[in-house]
Amino acid sequence: MVRGRGRPLQMRRLLVLSLLGLLSLLSGCALVDREQRYWIFQPGSRSWAGASAAAEGMQDVWIPYTAQGRPGVASASGASGSHGVPVRLHGLWLPQDNADAPVVLYLHGARWDVRSSAPRMRRMHELGFAVLGVDYRGFGQSSPGLPSETLALEDARAAWDWLALRHPQARRLLFGHSLGGAVAVRLATEVPDLAGLVIEGGFPSTTALLQATGWGWLPIGALITQHFDSASRIGKLKVPVLVVHGSDDNLIPPALGQALFELANEPKRFVLVPGGRHHNTGSMGREQVRQAMGELFGLPPPQR
Repeated sequence: MVRGRGRPLQMRRLLVLSLLGLLSLLSGCALVDREQRYWIFQPGSRSWAGASAAAEGMQDVWIPYTAQGRPGVASASGASGSHGVPVRLHGLWLPQDNADAPVVLYLHGARWDVRSSAPRMRRMHELGFAVLGVDYRGFGQSSPGLPSETLALEDARAAWDWLALRHPQARRLLFGHSLGGAVAVRLATEVPDLAGLVIEGGFPSTTALLQATGWGWLPIGALITQHFDSASRIGKLKVPVLVVHGSDDNLIPPALGQALFELANEPKRFVLVPGGRHHNTGSMGREQVRQAMGELFGLPPPQR
């Protein structure tokens, strides 16, 4: 979920979180929740070198809506209760010339804003999809704030509604990378018009990820507020599911992607990309992913 900082920093943050948990017995859990949300999402306007160039030519879109603070309650039209919070999301849009082309909502992971996902979005575009990538609150040019599991879901739902309003007849799929995969799984259980789900570098839950690092003995299970429990949700889906993972992913072990895949219903595919790491799996496994998506989703040959 985190690029560039590696596991040592994550583990130090978890140790800090454990200490904060002891303090929370006296001061409440708000401090633990804020710290946890920050180190999981690491929001901001950061992007890797070259991201702006990679995103050049993509269309900027703005999605205003009123958030309700409850999972799944969001409207891209902004029609909602008077006590809602106004939110303005920024996204990048890659349309297709074919008005009947299938559409993908792309949900990014932690730390980097949507510009850093431009290469993944372009690869989906090459396969014939129109693609919308969106920043959650606190990222890029979207409304400021500290994201959470619930707020990110609301933002993703607003982007999904935006696509549904503009492309009501199109097949619509979800693509989530890393942390965005967990957001995508949860959203997939709440929308009735989903045609398929793609997860790259995903994991079953925050607890499973913590245990896989070798630090599962830390007594912080009861303090976790951001569960991202895809394991309990993915088996509810009745749509094709593609799980992609790199064999050399040193941030989220491939065994976690495999475990998530095993919980999904058929039809499904698991693509393990030899040598793929957390942030280059899609580019290294381009042909493997293309073939799997063609089999699952009946795609035409990719554009050249």
